Order: sequence, then structure tokens, then C-alpha cells
Amino acid sequence: MPSSTKEDYLKALHFLSHQHSEISVTELGLAMQVSKPTVNVMIKNLAARGWVRHEKYKPIQLTTEGKKAAARVIRKHRLAELFLFQVMGFGWEEVHNIAEELEHVKSDLFFQRIDEMLGQPLFDPHGSPIPDLMGNIITPSYTLMSQITNPCKVVIKALRQSNPEFLIYLNEKNIQLGTELTIIAIENFDGSMTVSYGHCRQLLISQAVSTQLWVEVISST
Repeated sequence: MPSSTKEDYLKALHFLSHQHSEISVTELGLAMQVSKPTVNVMIKNLAARGWVRHEKYKPIQLTTEGKKAAARVIRKHRLAELFLFQVMGFGWEEVHNIAEELEHVKSDLFFQRIDEMLGQPLFDPHGSPIPDLMGNIITPSYTLMSQITNPCKVVIKALRQSNPEFLIYLNEKNIQLGTELTIIAIENFDGSMTVSYGHCRQLLISQAVSTQLWVEVISST
């Protein structure tokens, strides 16, 4: 079973691989906030376990087993977030840092019980898919709200990023997963959107916000 540090590296490699086709030692060092020599030592350790492939001056690649190991860490993290949110009553802006610690608990039984208590959920509090026991991760066919070009009605399904500041902003606007928004108008100049929701409440959503919201179109208006 990997150490907590190895788990952190595997998770970072997983997320970087979804942002870039090639991952360099420099990029991984920036993500982990460590020096290149430190990254090189860890990459050798991960390669020895069969989790990554790496040759000098070439990109780092997760192997099939490495992808499964990374997905298991992400599974524990997202189950922990949902448990904190649904059972313990933490806000969705509070759960990430606590889950960062809980994801390193080594007991498989602990997470099995959490999974059972929650009814074997598919998504975490931010709408991100929870990998299954085999490390498979579903890919929902949502649309970024910023890519919508015509007025329509949408429902918020997931968040592209979940830093506390963004979540607090959504809390202040009373927007959460499942909130239905009617897009009334879209500005050609800056992509900002006028939306209505709730009890006829109207809000101007900037492109900085709409690029972070995964939605599903319900109907055209």
C-alpha cells in the first residue's frame, strides 16, 4: 500500500494528465511545491512500483496500474468529502482539506462502510464522479455553461473547480448543484449571462463563473 506522499504524487499525476498530454518533472514539482531533485527521487520510487514510466528528458506517464492506484486515492477522497457533507453537516466549501487527511487512512473496510452508509454514491458534493473499486471513472456528458450560445434553461450538475472562495461565492448567491437557471441573455462582448432562478431572482454571471459550471440543458426558451 503506498505511503501518503506517494498517494499525493499519484493524485497530482492523475489531474495533470487531464490537463496536459505530457507531464514534465518541472510541472509535477510545481504542482507538489517541491524541487526537481525531490520529484526525480519520487518518480524513481513510483517507477519501481510499476506506477509510472519515465526516461530522462522525457515526459512522465502513469501506467495502467498507476492510473488505478491514483483512482483509488481519489475514490477515498471523494467518499470522505461526501460523508463530511451529507452525514456530518460540513459545508461543501469546508470538506476538501479534511478529506485530504482522511484519504490517507489505510483501512479499506473504513471506506467500504462509508460507501455503504452513503448508498454507493456516484458523485461527490461538487459533482465530481467517484471512481469505483476497480478504479473506473465515469465521464458525464455535461456542457460548460460558458459554451452555451443561446438562451435556454439549464441545471447545474458539477463544478469545474471547487476552491473555497468560489464555493462561498455560490453560497452567497444561493446556487448549488441541482439549481435550475434560465439564461435570459448572453452578452456578445464579454460572454456574461443574465440568468433568473429561484423566486424570479435575476443575476449577472460573468464568464469567470460560467467557465467553472458544468450544466445540463433542460429546454430552450
